[in-house]
Amino acid sequence: MRQIFILMAVVFFVPASIAAQTVTLSGSVSETVTLSVSRITLSGDDDQPSVIRVPLLVRSNSGFKISAVFESQTAELSELSVVDVHATGSLVSPQVVNTVDSRREGDVVLRGPRVSLGGTLNSPNNALQVTLLIRVKPQSVNGWMGYLTLAGSPTQ
Repeated sequence: MRQIFILMAVVFFVPASIAAQTVTLSGSVSETVTLSVSRITLSGDDDQPSVIRVPLLVRSNSGFKISAVFESQTAELSELSVVDVHATGSLVSPQVVNTVDSRREGDVVLRGPRVSLGGTLNSPNNALQVTLLIRVKPQSVNGWMGYLTLAGSPTQ
């Protein structure tokens, strides 16, 4: 009985104090643009023009642009264009497919608004699948080889 009295005394006579606390967090997320492929090696063993289609996955949490540079001693890039664009899933921004600009301007092949609404760089449902059409005209009868380097960068 004495323990109950001591417990009750502690409960009733110890002043309770609760202090409200406010915690504010601030930060930012860096703008990220990723491509599934950054460098493609192209080659052929004859002197006939070649047409190559390359699927590319684009993920970004901001507006983006994709640039391409072709390098070769034995071939000339005669066309580089985007022939197909579609979303890979539910975490792709709904307006991105209709608002991407695939007109080539210098080394810029594609530009558009934010692609991903969520997920990670490996999520299967937050990328824009783009198919590039590459036409190469060989300048040698003994075969040719070239490199297409792609780079993604954020835009405002």
